[in-house]
Amino acid sequence: MSGTVDGSGTAALRASRMETARPRPQLLRASFRGIDGDWGFGFDDDDRGLVDGWADGRALPRTITVPFPPESVDSGINDTGYHPIVWYRRELAASDLTAAGHVAGNRLLVHFGAVDHQARVWVDGQEVGRHTGGHTPFTVDVTDALDGDSDTHALVVRAEDDPHDIAQPRGKQDWRESPHSIWYHRTTGIWQPVWLESVRPQHVTALWWTSDQSVGTVTVEVELSRRAEAAIRVVVAHGDRILGSTRAVVNDTIATVTLPLAGQGNGQEFERLLWSPASPTLLDAWVHVDVDGVEQDVVASYLGLRSVRCADGAFLLNERPLVLRSVLSQGYWPDSHLAAPSGDALRREAELIGELGFNAVRVHQKVEDDRFLYWADRLGLLVWGEMPATYAFDSRSVRRTIAEWGEAVLRDRSHPSIVTWVPLNESWGVQHIATRPDQRAFAEALYQLTRALDPTRPVISNDGWELGTSDLWTLHDYEPDGDVLRRRYAVDDDALRTYIAGIGPAGRRIRLPGTVDDGQPIMLTEFGGVAWAADESPADSWGYSEAVGAADYAERVTAILTAVQASTRGHRGRPDGLAGWCWTQLTDTMQERNGLLTERREPKLPLGRLRALISGEERTAAGVVAGG
Repeated sequence: MSGTVDGSGTAALRASRMETARPRPQLLRASFRGIDGDWGFGFDDDDRGLVDGWADGRALPRTITVPFPPESVDSGINDTGYHPIVWYRRELAASDLTAAGHVAGNRLLVHFGAVDHQARVWVDGQEVGRHTGGHTPFTVDVTDALDGDSDTHALVVRAEDDPHDIAQPRGKQDWRESPHSIWYHRTTGIWQPVWLESVRPQHVTALWWTSDQSVGTVTVEVELSRRAEAAIRVVVAHGDRILGSTRAVVNDTIATVTLPLAGQGNGQEFERLLWSPASPTLLDAWVHVDVDGVEQDVVASYLGLRSVRCADGAFLLNERPLVLRSVLSQGYWPDSHLAAPSGDALRREAELIGELGFNAVRVHQKVEDDRFLYWADRLGLLVWGEMPATYAFDSRSVRRTIAEWGEAVLRDRSHPSIVTWVPLNESWGVQHIATRPDQRAFAEALYQLTRALDPTRPVISNDGWELGTSDLWTLHDYEPDGDVLRRRYAVDDDALRTYIAGIGPAGRRIRLPGTVDDGQPIMLTEFGGVAWAADESPADSWGYSEAVGAADYAERVTAILTAVQASTRGHRGRPDGLAGWCWTQLTDTMQERNGLLTERREPKLPLGRLRALISGEERTAAGVVAGG
């Protein structure tokens, strides 16, 4: 079916064109109420909050600005000490419920973007939900707990985050009181947005998009709140033109609906709607749910038509080879830590990565705020999705990682920008994977779990070294000498494959014994790391190699980048070599001073100079350094 979208009903909200990114950007409703801002707050170091009645809604001693963690300046607390238990309180006024569109007969939902690590939630003294996992969202239905005799309602959150628990997925959050080496201040409690929605009892709780370019169809998997016979109508449009619409009747909590798209069956024209960095086309979509002919819910969403896979040593986007020019980002800000300073800051981060000449970003050891993924989708920035690591291997770390990683994949698998999954990095949490069968089995299980949840993207089983089953072979190499890197990687494909069968530059085997090389792409997924403190820096600042002054920094960065550029497929027509690379890193982060930008996102070299190097423009190294 084709046609045009009118200006009413489903077309009133276009998820693909939200100039202020909203949380959960691929499942939007017309009414919602953000409740970030000032909340009551209290540390509970002696774990007496429950006994002292804090869950009942009594006032807390301090005020915090949500969603910034209490360790950060922007929170107003700015306390980086050990505080394993924290409490939050916010009054929900009648105006909050009205803004969320709440009416009699509806269900009132409170959504949390992320609370690190274990959360319990009460409303008017009644517990309404729990969640474990500091990097993934959860929702609580608070309707039945609302005190009908009160005009305001006390929303209370207790968060527990043991700073010493290294079996907890923590990524770069330090277990020591003060940051050391490559680890940073902890992020405790609420650190992503909190918002309200009012919905009918039968409503959409989740949805996921996939597309099949070979037959010109899209499929949406819709999760409903309850089992009941319902009619689901799906509409997909590009601009004002409807590309497809269909209706299905279901009697389950999961419905899978497939619809053909107008024009996508034409093999000569289908590429015009494909999503890519050069043309990040997004399609708007709406999902309606009716029961007995009465509309119960309508949500706005969006999707991108694209495929990604690996074959013949190349990374293929829409079946075309693409060399990834990626940068490693910690997703960390000096005044707000893992929480972004604002939604606009997330947009600017994605824009800046593109302005530097990168076409991809690896958000390192963090499940990034999905508002950043929205801007990556809008701007055509490829993203590697990565799981924060544990630093112990036991039954707790295994259970926690599997549960939280599964939630992360399900949250993000509809974003066209995400092109690769990374469940493990550098054997963190599985330090003896080369000799312990249980640790290797865990890594294999994570690979297979990821493929089961999302068979549409490549998975890197253990980025950097000691790779088992993996869709790419990746290695980390912080060699500071550009000439050494050129000799090591500017070789033919056969020599590269011999190299990855042995011991890598970090002194660890790149591929584990028993793995099969089926021609997977080879990528250098961490390199560079040149430190230079262009601004005031701590005494313990460091990087993988250190420059002395701006000129030395420029020379080192130029030598390393040009050496690796020369090793990539397509460089001056070469047919083989590295399929991509990832520079370390985007910004300085606390004591790490090896960013291309300072903590405040200021380039250490002129932006044009950096872009010429990163994008591979044909200029001499001397010209880049001297002339910008």
